[in-house]
Amino acid sequence: HRDADATLQTPCVLGVADGVSQVDDFGIDAAQLPQELLSRCKALAEQQLRPDSPDGGYRGPIPLVRQAFQETAPTPGATTLLLAVLDNTTKMHGKLHPMIAVISIGDCELVVLRRLQGEDSRLTTVFKTEMQRIDGNVGTPLQLARVPARMDANFHDGVTVEVIEKGSAVHCVSAYEGDIVVMGSDGVFDNLFTSEIADIVNGVLSPGSSYPAEQSKISFIARQIVEASHLKTRPQHDGHMRDAPIGPGGKADDTACVVAEVVDLESSGDEHSPTSDQSPGPSVFVNPWGCSVPGTTADPPAGWQRLRRRPPPPQSDGSS
Repeated sequence: HRDADATLQTPCVLGVADGVSQVDDFGIDAAQLPQELLSRCKALAEQQLRPDSPDGGYRGPIPLVRQAFQETAPTPGATTLLLAVLDNTTKMHGKLHPMIAVISIGDCELVVLRRLQGEDSRLTTVFKTEMQRIDGNVGTPLQLARVPARMDANFHDGVTVEVIEKGSAVHCVSAYEGDIVVMGSDGVFDNLFTSEIADIVNGVLSPGSSYPAEQSKISFIARQIVEASHLKTRPQHDGHMRDAPIGPGGKADDTACVVAEVVDLESSGDEHSPTSDQSPGPSVFVNPWGCSVPGTTADPPAGWQRLRRRPPPPQSDGSS
């Protein structure tokens, strides 16, 4: 089966979708639904999170994903989904405070790393999502699906809408300048421990590193994570397999990864934001690099995009 993973990077939303390749056997393009779903999430987030969006435009990640899924009809397929929405409308102690709203359906995961003791300290994991798998089985993640009647005569979109509304895991985490966000499909998190991901990030963005990070460093982190994930599935020189979260040798799989940094817009020196003329003042942006790589190779395609949102600099409130 061909790679059916997809990634998304925009000024206000990041995403990973892991399409179910087996639907190819039924004549369905396994990559189409994850790609269309992320595309609709992108369009809706950009519309709803604009500073000039009418009140009530953005109502949270569940309504956004529900509408995005409904707008993909009648495209068939099945996919997991992980979405991170950078929202500047949340208030803490009466002040606007940037927050990342995370919605997860399936076994993609996200971690947030932060320097807790100042710029000369290591990046430490402060938040991590959990996989959603039926009975904990590696082969049965929770999924968003739309299947034709020839595959399941009893299926209707309401089944998947209920999964979105009642089965998704939703989290909200504070976003601070310098935070590193790592998102990946199960091809990453079945093979790498969280501590290994943190070591890779700190190996590139060591204590005292320049801020914001160079785009080449963010893309290099993504490449290193993909390569380390694939390395777990290969025997060592002595024939033994490396340990992985699901057991020695991990799992050979397509691998999608997005790495991003939360950065103050005024520190970026980049003037190409599509909303840079709105609501002047301090703001943050996300500078991500994403790739989707088949499980048979560890050579991701080059590509990155500088992206941003515009909450004010956060006040230290001890939250994570």
